[in-house]
Amino acid sequence: MPKLKPNQPQIVEMPAVTMAVVHTVGDPSDVAPGVFPALYGAGYGLKFALKKAGGPEFKVTAPRARWYGGPDWMNVPRDKWEAAWGLVIPDGTTEVPQRIPETPVVVESWEYGTVAEVLFIGAYADEAPTIQLLHDFIAEQGYEIAGPHEEEYQSRPEAKNPKTVIRYQVRKREA
Repeated sequence: MPKLKPNQPQIVEMPAVTMAVVHTVGDPSDVAPGVFPALYGAGYGLKFALKKAGGPEFKVTAPRARWYGGPDWMNVPRDKWEAAWGLVIPDGTTEVPQRIPETPVVVESWEYGTVAEVLFIGAYADEAPTIQLLHDFIAEQGYEIAGPHEEEYQSRPEAKNPKTVIRYQVRKREA
């Protein structure tokens, strides 16, 4: 997969991946503090359980979140935002350790196929022009959005310049 450069959208093929996932409804500022301890507890719990059992090793990767509600999901009041937050885990995993019982972590397969993505560097509140750039690129290339808005957080939110990959599953638009 070609390396992403800031604000330079691309279309690539991605395979489906197995994910440890927490589903939420609410303002991400309110729900995220409860999501990450559960998600990372499950991811690292699985990593160390597999290592102890002599199973496959894997690297706990950057978290991803899928935001539902269509292309205009950001126009929905933040307290109603529906999201699935996830970490990639080894294929074949059917369950993950539950470290925080009130925040269940489930195992899902996230499908990809053809995706359009762009690297954004900056505060999450400033993403809108880059999201619009990606939407315009998708249309210019003859595609349409075919899945939820997805973000892959490649740095911590408190980083000076957070790096976020913004991504959509896409399909060729019919003439």
